[in-house]
Amino acid sequence: MSIKRSTITWLSLVAGLLIATPGCAGDFQDNAQVRTFIDDMVKRHGFEREQLVVLFDQARKRDDILEAIARPAEKTKPWYEYRKIFVTPERIQGGVEFWKDNAARLERAGKHFEVDPAVIVAIIGVETRYGRHTGSYRVIDALSTLAFDYPPRSKFFRSELEQFLILTREEDVDATTVKGSYAGAMGYGQFIPSSYRNYAVDFSGDGKRNLWNDLDDIIGSVANYFHRHGWTAGAPVAARVTSGLPVDGVKVSDDLKPGETTAGDFFAKGAVTSPKLPADLPVALLELEQADGPEFWLTGKNFYVITRYNRSPLYAMAAYQLSEAIRDAYRKEAH
Repeated sequence: MSIKRSTITWLSLVAGLLIATPGCAGDFQDNAQVRTFIDDMVKRHGFEREQLVVLFDQARKRDDILEAIARPAEKTKPWYEYRKIFVTPERIQGGVEFWKDNAARLERAGKHFEVDPAVIVAIIGVETRYGRHTGSYRVIDALSTLAFDYPPRSKFFRSELEQFLILTREEDVDATTVKGSYAGAMGYGQFIPSSYRNYAVDFSGDGKRNLWNDLDDIIGSVANYFHRHGWTAGAPVAARVTSGLPVDGVKVSDDLKPGETTAGDFFAKGAVTSPKLPADLPVALLELEQADGPEFWLTGKNFYVITRYNRSPLYAMAAYQLSEAIRDAYRKEAH
């Protein structure tokens, strides 16, 4: 009878932990929520109970994670401060170098998924500085801490913990060594476990989806994420309103998903944008806080798609502006 490699990995993990840490009590060892979670994983997904008991015996509650998630930059900083974190000369030049080093991969992914290569580069730049900072927290610690000790979003993180354990089994990954962000995001593009399982692709064709080391998979997976969320090739992303706003009857959008209102509707009220948008483009109105007052932008569907990667409009605008700066610098160096 054959035994799957993933099963061997899990069995080896259990044996190794039992030998290495006899009698070591983890932070979640006697947690009733964890016992319920283990019961559920055994019943619904066929995990071995002892494997999960041993795994959670080694998980650690991280108070620094609870502190970090309580103060994300996009909720504590105004736009004019937030932008300075991401749209910098160093990150722009880093994007140019990443593009040059991976030009063939980016061209292939851009064509295959019909996604702008500059946006792919910018997302990786915003998330991890082109793979240099992919996170130092053990994912099992991060997700366990947030699933069982962060009530405001415990349901969400418990689901992500479930997805993470399934992912490690599917991809033959050691659940005790994988590292990521304080929220459990992994790899160059910082995919949370559910996004990893749903949108990561084996773009290198080696039979695995590796978002830590395989640049074909990394670039292809970010491109696939945007493709699956409705990116429209060649469509405008956003344009700054240079004059004519605010105007009577114009409402700042809440979710930035364009509806029936078009750029032409704003033009008819006297708005002027740079660059000029197609009059028939459905748009939303975004207000950003500058040091000397509000700044307005008309944003299209592609901007909304960026917010599917991270719901913050500040994040989406930073990624967009970084992508444009990288594109300009890359073209200049090419000539």
